[in-house]
Amino acid sequence: MIPAKSRLLRQLDTQIAAASGQLQSAGLRAQRAVLLARHGQLAEAREELTALHQLSFQHPNSQLGAWLHFAEGLMSYFTDFGSAARDKIQRAQAIARLAELKEVEALAAAWLCHLAYVRHDIEALIGHAQACLQLAAPDHHAARVRVAIALGLAHHFANQPEAAQAWYGQARQHASAEGDDASQSALMYNMAEMRTAHVRRESLAHPSRPVPELLLGADSIKHYDAAVGGSAMAELTPVLRAQVLTVQGEFAQAQALYEQHLPQAMSKGLTRLGSSLLADLAWCRCNLGQREHALQQAREAEIELDPACDVDDRAATHSRLAQVYGLLGDAAAAERHAASAAAEWAEFAAQQQAWARALAGAGLSRPA
Repeated sequence: MIPAKSRLLRQLDTQIAAASGQLQSAGLRAQRAVLLARHGQLAEAREELTALHQLSFQHPNSQLGAWLHFAEGLMSYFTDFGSAARDKIQRAQAIARLAELKEVEALAAAWLCHLAYVRHDIEALIGHAQACLQLAAPDHHAARVRVAIALGLAHHFANQPEAAQAWYGQARQHASAEGDDASQSALMYNMAEMRTAHVRRESLAHPSRPVPELLLGADSIKHYDAAVGGSAMAELTPVLRAQVLTVQGEFAQAQALYEQHLPQAMSKGLTRLGSSLLADLAWCRCNLGQREHALQQAREAEIELDPACDVDDRAATHSRLAQVYGLLGDAAAAERHAASAAAEWAEFAAQQQAWARALAGAGLSRPA
């Protein structure tokens, strides 16, 4: 279903209809394909891009080439959230720089900033953010909303909540000005994910403390996406909801969601999160009396634990497995995982401090 409810899509359709000739409308059509991908409409986006590639072969054009490389990068990202997206967007950036297409160059820098956050490369994130903010005009909302989301997430990760909220507020302003419902949805999802990660960390460290209400945030994403015509993050929202339910002790509901949606989420390039989510599933099984399956799931989580994944995911995995093995009566395994968790959480705290120093040192603590 094409997201006809999207305000930005309607604007692009109007501009495409008013354009004179194929080449004049080609850049707008590429932007439309990008928007379709961001709304999760990958088949429709691919159909449009195929037609534009054919046009590009017939009439080579730097502007169209830059937009096509950028669009293909986002298609790659929203297909499997993998690393191929970065190469394609970097090519778009290089073409745009040579052709002096600042709009595309700034937009590419914004998404490269986001991808740097995803792989937790703070130096690259800062460099791309500075490039984007230097290139993007004040009313280049598409670039500025994406870089603001990335910087909000970076500060949230660094345990700088006030700075994060300032950047999230900037992102909302640009998304509203653009009529960009897909960015509003992405902002809602990412903020809910970060809040859930924080509460999950707190619950692992202090299991007896009451847990704040989080389901409303996860559910609001689904309702908003339905109102605006879908989102590329729609397949990940149920996994986020399962994490919330696990923290809140609703183990049967969480288990059902994990069993239904976790395999697909991991196939979409989120295997780096797999170990901690499998450990969550083992914890659900433990609390539901499924001891044999819980043990099998815990061992699977240990196998899936990638030493190269983010330190907070490693720490969460070890913390949850310590709980699982403790409940299963394996004191030695519980103690081993608890010790590993303590070391990983200490490393995570040091990483947070390093990120906070780096962002402040780059002058990115607040929007200008």
